Amino acid sequence: MATATTHQARAHARAQAGGRADAMPVVPAENWPAPPCGAGPLVWAETVAGGNYTHRVLSRGTELRLTDLRGDACAHLLLFAADRPWERLNVADTVKVQWNAYLGEGQLLLSDQGRVLATVVADSSGRHDALCGTSTLVRNTERYGDGTAHSASPAGRELFVLAAAKNGLAPRDLPPSLSFFQGVTVLEDGSLDFTGSAGPGGSVTLRAEQDVTVLIANVPHPVDPRPDYLSGPLEVLAWRAAPTAPGDPLWDATPEGRRAFLNTAEFLAARGLA
Repeated sequence: MATATTHQARAHARAQAGGRADAMPVVPAENWPAPPCGAGPLVWAETVAGGNYTHRVLSRGTELRLTDLRGDACAHLLLFAADRPWERLNVADTVKVQWNAYLGEGQLLLSDQGRVLATVVADSSGRHDALCGTSTLVRNTERYGDGTAHSASPAGRELFVLAAAKNGLAPRDLPPSLSFFQGVTVLEDGSLDFTGSAGPGGSVTLRAEQDVTVLIANVPHPVDPRPDYLSGPLEVLAWRAAPTAPGDPLWDATPEGRRAFLNTAEFLAARGLA
């Protein structure tokens, strides 16, 4: 279809209505063809292509499931308290407070205020990383020839900068991130062993314990040894649910976790949010 004039361009654009690409959001999310069994109403449904990013503000109690569709996704994640972005994911505290450098079911994602931003409520992958962060412009340019956001091999930090800007955040607001679906382990000599993916279909489900801004960059892990820029599609689904409450096994699983939940509950109660 010709697009030489404004009228032709408009006709061409309108002709795309109803079309579907392999990677795009579904709006409204409730039109997603295969919602998770037992999930509440979907509020976010999207497939994120490799080398791309997404972002969303989620309310407290929302559950977010990430799925590695083909075994080559790597979901780099940042979380911010939605209305006060100075409270954000602190990877060092997430590891240190829980005495555990490896992410998995039952782990809490903590802020630097000693509060819980999200919990990992399910995990069928087990290949995650809280040590390396995401890729950078310099590193990707060295490895792949380019790392800018709109190149064929964008770096995770460059995509985070774009996602952050759409939520009123600047590059200085971006802390180290977590990575899901491509993991590392620490060897006896302190070096890192890249464990790669658990294969297609692995998923991880997070529960928002506060209103949070979620930034996701789907790019290769920075220590992935494969020479090519390999990044597969990532499925992102979120639905309404309830936050973790006293009596839930997660609440009392560890003394450190219980204190983090109590800190969160006290803060939310003082603001009339819980």
